[in-house]
Parts: sequence; C-alpha cells; structure tokens
Amino acid sequence: MSTPHTTLALPDSLPLDGGGTLRDVRIAYETYGELNDARSNAILVCHALTGDQYLASTHPVTGKPGWWERMVGPGKPIDTDRFHVICANVIGSCLGSTGPASESPEGAPYAMDFPVITIRDMVRGLVGLLDGLGIGQLHAVVGGSMGGMQALSLAANFPDRAARVLAIATTARHSAQNIAFHEVGRQAIMADPAWREGQYYGHDDAPDAGLAVARMAAHITYLSEEGLTEKFGRRLQDRDTPGFGFDADFQVESYLRYQGSGFTRRFDANSYLYITRAMDYFDLAQEHGGSLAEAFRASAARFCLVSFDTDWLYPTEESRHVVHALNAVAKPVSFVELSAPYGHDSFLLDVPALDKVVGGFLND
Repeated sequence: MSTPHTTLALPDSLPLDGGGTLRDVRIAYETYGELNDARSNAILVCHALTGDQYLASTHPVTGKPGWWERMVGPGKPIDTDRFHVICANVIGSCLGSTGPASESPEGAPYAMDFPVITIRDMVRGLVGLLDGLGIGQLHAVVGGSMGGMQALSLAANFPDRAARVLAIATTARHSAQNIAFHEVGRQAIMADPAWREGQYYGHDDAPDAGLAVARMAAHITYLSEEGLTEKFGRRLQDRDTPGFGFDADFQVESYLRYQGSGFTRRFDANSYLYITRAMDYFDLAQEHGGSLAEAFRASAARFCLVSFDTDWLYPTEESRHVVHALNAVAKPVSFVELSAPYGHDSFLLDVPALDKVVGGFLND
C-alpha cells in the first residue's frame, strides 16, 4: 500500500547554513506500508541527485517504475509488509518540494533568488517532515549516493532520530574531482542562452541543451569503463561504416544523447545548479570542527556502509574513511565492498548481494 503523491507544509521557517531562513516550505513525499501503533517501524529512504519521492510507484512524468522498485515492496529487502517506508523530494528539487521553480512569497518563481542550500539544510527539511508525520525515531535511514550523504548527515546532526543508518555508494565529503565534474555541468547550463540568468520560467524555451549536456557528463561518472565497454564498445549506431561527421556515429554517443534529452523532460535546470552546489559543499568533518569522528560521537545508531568495486565516483576508500571515523568513537559499524560491473549506478541495479545486505541489516 502506498500513499499518492502528497505534500506537507512545514509550520516554521527553515534555518539555512548559508544564513537566513526559507519560508513557506513544502515537502513532497510518498509512503509505503503501514505505520505501526508504536510508530517504531518507519524507514526513511533518501534519494540521489536526480531522484525523487517516486521510490516504488510509477513516475508521473516518465511513466517508468519507481527508481528503487526492485528494493522496496512486499517481501522485498525493504519489506513494506513490515516497515512504513517514507521517501521525500528534497528542498531545492523540482518534484513538489520547495525549490527554484516554486512560487516565492513575492508571488513569482524564486529562480536564482532561491537561497543556496546544503545537504544539512535538506536534512532539516526531512526532519521537519518526520515531525509533521509524528515520527520521533526511525527504524532506519537509508540512502545511496547523495541519499547516503543525507543519511550520514542525519546521523551526525540529529543523532537520536535513527536507530540504523545504511549508507550506500557515498562519501562524507565531496572530492575536488567531483566538484570539477559538477562545475562542468553547471557551466553547460549557464552557457545556454535560454538560461537567461535563471529567469526562464514563463518563456517558451528552457535551457534544455545545456541541461542535457550536464546530464551526459554526469551520467558518464555513474558508469564503469567495464560496463561501457561491454554494453557499447566501439560499435557504430545504425551503420556499418563511419559517417565522417558529427552525428552520433557510435552507440555510446547515441545513448548519452538519449539520456540527456530524456532528463530535460523531468528535471529543472536551476534545481540541478542548486543541488549539485549543495553536494559540493558537503563536508561532515568541516561541519564538526574538522573531525569526522566527532561528527558521529553523539549518534546512538548502528551503521552499515556499502561500496562497489567499480564505482570511481565514490570509490571504496570514501566508505572506509567513514568506517574508520566510526571506529574511532566506538560506534557499531559493518562494511562491505560488493563486486558489480555497473559502476556508481550499481546501487540502483540488479545486484543480489546488495539485496542480502540491505535485508539483513534492516531485518535483524
């Protein structure tokens, strides 16, 4: 059983790391499974950069299945016969939660007047949602990629709100390489004449060309060289000989163009700017006096970290860094590096070993 898409208006303004507050915040979310009488079986699943609240239900724009439908449902690793599962769209995004495309208190879309936010600000919004739903402590908070950042941030900044923390294919701080990739994407968007300094709402065109290029560049980082070679190699697209031009001669080029154009139909360019910036600012140690161990000292949670051997976006050493910090303050933590050919996207794809880890950690 799932709720339809719904929103909750936070009663108070949201304080922000950059200073000031965000007023009239709305959080869009879906739930799956029943909340028990003790309100103790709730699991919060946090989505990645381009994700949304449509965790295990049909996406209203694309018509595709939920992004983690293989993981969430009756009898699945995150078992909705046992757990009440919540997934919310983060602030700054564009699927119903307050973001750059939302109407500001002045009556027009925020556009670039939307405040720059952080991962911790996103988590503050999620905690506001939990308060509104009357959920004090989660059975678990779970997330992959940016969702894993949110899970770790919740454990560090709201140490009593989750009994378990499952962070998959993630990091405790964004690396220089990842900041660089994000900057390429942002510059592609801002170089598109249709961006109009962010004031494209209400116009017939949007910076779709720039957003598509940003998505193409990012999508490469989600895959592995092994996976790209196996899937595409140097095979040509719909031809036997090279075209000696700049159309999509190679299958991998056609694939990336498809990914880019499809993305523009479901995502807002300004939201992409704001969310990538939030990820770049993420540094849990910096938030806690320069010590990642101190970030977790107050947490009462059990932790599980999962990495993948072909993930070069958030490689295994990033997870080990978190594990070492948890060990330093004697927190219960388990860690596993799984083998999968899909790169960073492995947490979204068919990796049976991940199913066992998730189910085992949440159900023991």
